[in-house]
Order: sequence, then structure tokens, then C-alpha cells
Amino acid sequence: MIIPAGKKVYFSSDNHLGAPTKEASKPREAIFVKWLDEIKEDAAAIFLLGDLFDFWFEYKHAVPKGFVRVLGKLAELKDSGIPIYFFIGNHDLWMENYFEEELNIPTYRKAQEFEFNGKNFLIGHGDGLGPGDYGYKRMKKVFTNPFAKWLYRWLHPDIGIPLAQYFSVKNKLISGDEDAEFLGEDNEWLIQYCKRKLETKHYDYFLFGHRHLPMEIKLKEDSKYINTGDWITHYTYAEFDGNDLQLKKLKDK
Repeated sequence: MIIPAGKKVYFSSDNHLGAPTKEASKPREAIFVKWLDEIKEDAAAIFLLGDLFDFWFEYKHAVPKGFVRVLGKLAELKDSGIPIYFFIGNHDLWMENYFEEELNIPTYRKAQEFEFNGKNFLIGHGDGLGPGDYGYKRMKKVFTNPFAKWLYRWLHPDIGIPLAQYFSVKNKLISGDEDAEFLGEDNEWLIQYCKRKLETKHYDYFLFGHRHLPMEIKLKEDSKYINTGDWITHYTYAEFDGNDLQLKKLKDK
């Protein structure tokens, strides 16, 4: 994709809308919707890198109640011609085809390669990548198992949705303490993942969420890893202007 002069590609992640309660997350939703409205004038594309919702499940004829403002804004931007890409995170991993059918927004479960102005990007949510984190990897296999999803679907939404929301928040009260500090390059598994990928192919930029901690790490002279942080504590995002990728923070936060 060629980014026209004056246009930018935006990346954000980890809003966890709905946590710890829908009422408590509404101010954060309003801030995010305002930001989406502000960037629509110069956005060449928008990438949402997962965990937009703290919980999401699609029954055959029902989805979780709420999030009307953010869904409406995304629909408006997509209908205006702005490409939007959604990467499924670990908190919205039960997403199926709602975004594709209702919003015409493609969704991805794995990291994807993109090229902008001759720069190679590897983009994803970031969960389960790199060494370690075996407990989560085992849990993900269970929760994405078709039989497990079928069993859960038999719970009435009035029971299943609040139950899952409770455990989703309890699992990571929005962002756990383990996400608060930088662990060092040797212990940050997404950095290790990026370095391993560079052994077989060159990427100018790696972009992930999941970690809830904004990071901008130089991997090599011509390769950089950025973690987009979150819209809970940091209100950070990444911006590519056609030449350079930078980590940004919302001005009034």
C-alpha cells in the first residue's frame, strides 16, 4: 500500500471496553471514539490490534449488549472509505464474523505482514507468541476448541455473558500488575519473538499490543518493535506517516 502525502496509518490496542463494568468503561469509550473522529481526516488506514472488548462472544443470534458508540464510529469510518483491520486478542478471542458481516472489517487471528511505502510490517495482537507463557497457550487451546465453544453456547446469554465477563475481569483486572514494568529485553517474550523472526526475514517494524505497556525498542539498525500500550492507563497509539513509525500519547492524557 502506498501512503499518500499527508496521510497516516494508525495503530491502537487494548481498550478492554466493558471492564471493570460497562458504566466505568463508558468514559474511556468516549475518549476513544473522539480520537477516531479526530484522525478520520488524515487516516489512510486504521489497525486495531486486539482486546477492544474485555469480553466478546457471538451467539448465533446475539452479541454482548453495549459498545454502540464505538461500533457506530467504526462503521462510519469504514463506510467513508477508510480501511480498518481488526486483530482478535485474547479477551475477544470468541469473535467470529460479526465485524466482517456487520461492519465490513476484516479480522485476523494471527500476525500478518503488510507493506507500506516499501517498509515491511509484521502486525498482530501478540498473545501466545515467543517463548514461555505455556499456561496461557494451553488455556487458549481449550477456549478456542470448537466443542468447548459449543458447550458454552448452550448457556443462555443472560447467564453466559455475565459469567464470562466476571471471569474476564477477574483474570486481568483490566491490566495486571505484571504488565506495569518493563522486564528487560531478555525477559520480554515479544522482543524475543521479534528477534527470532529477524533471523529468517527482515522486517522494518513489528507492531503488537497485549502487553499494556508502551514500548519502542530498537532491534537492529533498521528494525524496530513497538508495543502500542493501552487505552486504560497510557492512552497510547502508533502512527506511521509514510516514512517513520512513532509511538504517540493522547495529548490530554
